[in-house]
Amino acid sequence: MIIRLAVMGFVFAVASQAQPAHVKRLNAATTVLTETLGMADRSIPQDLLDRSRCIVVVPGLKKGAFIFGGRYGRGFLSCRKQDGVGWTAPGGVRIEGGSFGLQAGGKETDVILLVMNERGVQRLMTSRFTLGGQASVAAGPVGRTATAETDALLTAEILSWSRSRGVFAGVSLQGATLRQDLGTNRELYGRTIENREVIEKDPAIPPSAGPFIELLNRHSSRR
Repeated sequence: MIIRLAVMGFVFAVASQAQPAHVKRLNAATTVLTETLGMADRSIPQDLLDRSRCIVVVPGLKKGAFIFGGRYGRGFLSCRKQDGVGWTAPGGVRIEGGSFGLQAGGKETDVILLVMNERGVQRLMTSRFTLGGQASVAAGPVGRTATAETDALLTAEILSWSRSRGVFAGVSLQGATLRQDLGTNRELYGRTIENREVIEKDPAIPPSAGPFIELLNRHSSRR
């Protein structure tokens, strides 16, 4: 029995290592979202999630000296479908630069963005834009029943949160650049596809992205 379990563990480890990088990132993004939305009292407010137009999840955003002390991470976006029910297939994104800090001195952090209005959606459909520059961004409140009470939260195109070393809080991403990741999209869809097409035409969900989209639908299927 022990030998059998050891063999099964080895097979699972090999299979995990054999996964393409974009599949590993999708799995990591799903884990981040699962753990964040599962927090009893320190999560993204449900009313903001329900009002959001799109979501961006970047697992393991890293601090890297090779970008002059900035930040770098790759993740995925998904938006509400045209009828407001359910979420679209994912599109790849990159976040680069920015002067925001990491909680508790961590060297990497998970980032979640909620795009709250049509202006923000239009930003996501461009090849790149600057948070806090071309698009207004504000640190999001924490707490399942919290509400947006300030003008900044009510008018921001994008709300942002981060998690590092178990600490989950709103974070300002002023100066960071968000761009589409065409390389990841090619890996997902087998062809070059821009995020504008992902958002507007909602291609079939790749099998590797199924758990990510199912999770979104389970927590906030209708706008």
